Amino acid sequence: MTTQRLPFPVPDERAHLFVDSYADMHELVKDLVVPVGVPEAAATVLRTARELLRQSYYCYEFSTVVVMHSLIAVEIVLRYRIPDAGKKPLYQLIKQGADDGILTARQAEYLDYGRQIRNGMASSAAASATVSGNTTASREMIRHH
Repeated sequence: MTTQRLPFPVPDERAHLFVDSYADMHELVKDLVVPVGVPEAAATVLRTARELLRQSYYCYEFSTVVVMHSLIAVEIVLRYRIPDAGKKPLYQLIKQGADDGILTARQAEYLDYGRQIRNGMASSAAASATVSGNTTASREMIRHH
């Protein structure tokens, strides 16, 4: 059995739209600190998001994952802060968070926009997986006939 060695990462050219070097990524994320009192589940997600943002210097697509992780962390915090959160969907938590003064109107607007982007990406991924699955199923059916 042979093992494949992956190449060392090289900077993604798109990263240079924001920074000149990987070292600059440290400056970019230095103020992204986990607030005191945040539930540990959210803190873990936020630390992961911060690290992924640094690593997006090498893989720009990680920046998209950062946005998704950030939304997960916000949802965890809203569920923690809103007593009757239950199984309410994120859009309702954002609205209630704004109504209750947990979020500013601007924060709620940005979060809802991020939520819509997340939903669009999830729908696109599901559609893509469905097409791939259907193509694979079709090939299998043709092969067996």
